[in-house]
Amino acid sequence: MKKIILFGLLSVSLFYACDKEEGNSERFNNLTGITWTSDSLLADGQDASGPGELLENFKGDARFYENGTGYFGQYDGTWAFNNLETQLIINSPDLLAALTVNIEELTSSSLKVTTQFPSPANPGTYINIRMTFIPK
Repeated sequence: MKKIILFGLLSVSLFYACDKEEGNSERFNNLTGITWTSDSLLADGQDASGPGELLENFKGDARFYENGTGYFGQYDGTWAFNNLETQLIINSPDLLAALTVNIEELTSSSLKVTTQFPSPANPGTYINIRMTFIPK
């Protein structure tokens, strides 16, 4: 009888320990546990973070809160992972549409994302965007 009670207590303890570990993924914790600051903002391989440039408003800090809200440079809005946590979807009233970026790297020391954006100067073509961030 003592063995059954001991086994039951051990099982309950293991269940609760595993439940806590399964709460959030490592990617989620890395993204939300840090205030990020822009390191490079490139459009077709060229710096696009200066005044009047395409990525000027993404320059600065980015913070992804656990509740799905945040700020991304000068944009406030919401964010979400796709199902596989390989993409971020960023929404802001200041953006014309939701911005979906591919996560190239997400660790506790680096956030690198890429996407394509329609070229305003050349309809039908796209600009390759690469944004990198480091912890503040």
